[in-house]
Amino acid sequence: MEHSAQPDGAKVSQPHAADLLQPFVQLNFATVWVRDHERSRRFFVEQLGFQVAVDVETPGLGRRIIVTPRTGLPGVALVVPPELSVESQRIGQNTGVGFLTEDVRAVFEEWARRGVRFEFPPREPSRGKGETQYALFEDVDGNRFFLIEIDEATRALEAERRTNAARLEAERLERHLDRLETAHDMAIAKEVQSRLFPQQQPALETLAYAGLCYPARAVGGDYYDFLNLGHGRLGLMIGDIVGKGMAAALLMANLQANLRSQCATAWDEPQRFLRSVNQLFYQNTAESDYATIFFAAYDDQTRRLWYSNCGHPPALLLRADDTLERLEPTCTVMGLFAQWDCAIEERQLYPGDTLVLYTDGVTESSNRAGEEFGEERLLEALRRQRKLSAEEFVATVAEQIRQFGPPEQADDITLIVAKCR
Repeated sequence: MEHSAQPDGAKVSQPHAADLLQPFVQLNFATVWVRDHERSRRFFVEQLGFQVAVDVETPGLGRRIIVTPRTGLPGVALVVPPELSVESQRIGQNTGVGFLTEDVRAVFEEWARRGVRFEFPPREPSRGKGETQYALFEDVDGNRFFLIEIDEATRALEAERRTNAARLEAERLERHLDRLETAHDMAIAKEVQSRLFPQQQPALETLAYAGLCYPARAVGGDYYDFLNLGHGRLGLMIGDIVGKGMAAALLMANLQANLRSQCATAWDEPQRFLRSVNQLFYQNTAESDYATIFFAAYDDQTRRLWYSNCGHPPALLLRADDTLERLEPTCTVMGLFAQWDCAIEERQLYPGDTLVLYTDGVTESSNRAGEEFGEERLLEALRRQRKLSAEEFVATVAEQIRQFGPPEQADDITLIVAKCR
């Protein structure tokens, strides 16, 4: 490395380009021992034009003031030491602190007009002409500081520092914009997915029903729907796509499109309808993608309900006399197998009966002690809240589940309740 002379005759290495690419490190502040905080503060602010960056009282240490040039850090910490301490004996000595400037003579003339005492005016080092100019000045306590004109090596280092700082700022801004773009995209995805849930509910005389979904993230893989099957018949559907987040949400949209496009045959040919949905879902998804589904169809005139539980948690049918029927799986999950079939079962509903469909995010929601909400708590809530309207019931139970679990929801929470009038 090459060297250049400095005021004390020492040599300072001039950095190579490879050295300048190392992580940037800059001095924060240098401590200067003074006799009176306020007097020293006025000197640096009024006579040198510095600014106060810090002025605090620290328990056990007393007051601390840090003053910096207008360009910012590094700065000088003004500290009053205890009387008769070793530090108090350093007041009035050469601090070894130097301030860099692009024009040492101009600064010298300005500060001199403000009453700053210089030990000597700017001069070049004795080792030769054309090198760094410097001057020596004192504060109100006689502490001496160098005022040094920036040399070529320092200019190169400062230029590299500014380049690195600009690069880091550009990268930070780019990351910030990426986050904003991602947040914007997720907000749009959330809005689009919300439109995939039922926007209208076919009116029935003998059944009151409602549903809701709280995704664990902005979007999720749970799905529920109410399908108008014609002639006073309603399709009730709830599903849980494997996975979470955006990937699961895309699969959910795929499944919804398959169900809605094929539902015309759902009442008359339910097995054919579900086999067709499975075939489309199987063909349009990856090998490991699947969904658990509970699909039911209800006739408003006869109160007849048929259903197929495709690997989904059992639905709870609470009769008016408080007896419970669990509508267990009738076949395996949908989307894993090209050759797939399902069984259909039927139930007759009566006034006062309540049917609850849910995803595993309801019963598997855990509290801080590791306890799951479970089917028993869901059934207890059903019995306790059964007099509420369908809309009030799903809202109340969903909020109870969210309060039971941690603030960071682990899985999507989806519920449907249907009450036979």
